[in-house]
Amino acid sequence: MIPDWPEEPFERALVVAAHPDDETLGASGLLQRLHAAGTAVTLVVATDGEAAFPAAGLAERRELGRTRRQELRDSLRAQGLSEVEPVWLGLPDSGLASHGDELASVLSSHADGHDLCLLPWPDDPHPDHQAVARAALAAAPVSAQCWSYPIWLWHRLRRDDPVIPWPRARSLRLTEAERDAKAAAIATFTSQLKPGPRGEEPILPEEVLAHFSGGTEVFFREPPRTSAPVSRFASLYEAADDPWSVATKWYERRKRAMVLACLPDERYGTVVEPACGVGVLTRDLAARADRVVAFDPVPAAVERTRAAVADLSHVDVHIGAVPSGVPDGPVDLFVYSELLYYLDDDALSATIEASAAALRPGGHLLAAHWLPWAPEAPRDGRDTHARLLAHPAFEPLVEHTDEQFLLHVLRRR
Repeated sequence: MIPDWPEEPFERALVVAAHPDDETLGASGLLQRLHAAGTAVTLVVATDGEAAFPAAGLAERRELGRTRRQELRDSLRAQGLSEVEPVWLGLPDSGLASHGDELASVLSSHADGHDLCLLPWPDDPHPDHQAVARAALAAAPVSAQCWSYPIWLWHRLRRDDPVIPWPRARSLRLTEAERDAKAAAIATFTSQLKPGPRGEEPILPEEVLAHFSGGTEVFFREPPRTSAPVSRFASLYEAADDPWSVATKWYERRKRAMVLACLPDERYGTVVEPACGVGVLTRDLAARADRVVAFDPVPAAVERTRAAVADLSHVDVHIGAVPSGVPDGPVDLFVYSELLYYLDDDALSATIEASAAALRPGGHLLAAHWLPWAPEAPRDGRDTHARLLAHPAFEPLVEHTDEQFLLHVLRRR
């Protein structure tokens, strides 16, 4: 069972397609839903789809390209998106693999300010889809959520193919009105629905269309492959003294109370708090520790934490990042709050290993992470905690799960 699409608000969506009709087949219902919610849509189409019938001559291809542009405009009108004016790149159909740098450069010029990026599935079995996907992921702002829509997966791959990232899949259930509008939009692509000029099979025969006439659309989350850049967090601290409102927001205050309540020991010797932020939790931890080592990779955050604990001589605050900043042991308690999901696979593994090595036997590691998937994060909170729980050095002591965050306390064996 594929989980439902997360109904989150987006201000601006960048939608990228390799050919006219890709976005309609794969994401029409979602585009309608976004538009109805007030999301501004920018649609970039890499090719005119002129090479759909490879035997066609140059003049015939040009005419097909003009036809397909008009079909897309008609399709958008049928979806209630007539104000969306496609950005046509005019790159060669079936030749995008050799234009990757150009694609990424052009897409970058359109990507700024968008908080959602929709693109073809990067492993879709069509080289143009793959090229566009790679370029779109390279161009997407670090603060944007990226989701992909498959097209030829449904007809050329087995559902159990290991390349399909089902754990990252989400399903959008279309309303009857959205489904009807999508059907009307697909029907405008007559050049793809009928046989080619030399009797070629239609590009979209009935067996292909059968999937897209259903009542759901499937999307794959496309997270960053590398750890979130420190520059992203530095920019947030430049814009606000307390970027996540940890001192005032109820979510942060409630989570902090749960963190403190779930600590098994009343008092600890050495406590290590990576990514200390503005120091609100640091000060609370200091009340239950003989020594606190707090660090953050952002200098502005370190300054604010130092100010927050200026009267506490047993708290050491410095610039540092995981995994390299994890100190040697013995450590009695590590506190990882809203940090580990920002790490890529290698950095997360190294951080867990370093923490396990530094913890004394019987020492504790507390992890607390937001459940929704942050756009800059290579993973979500559930995946993060699953990796911690799977490590043989730890045994779970405390688990707290609610609709907003996940918290575990693990004991070093």
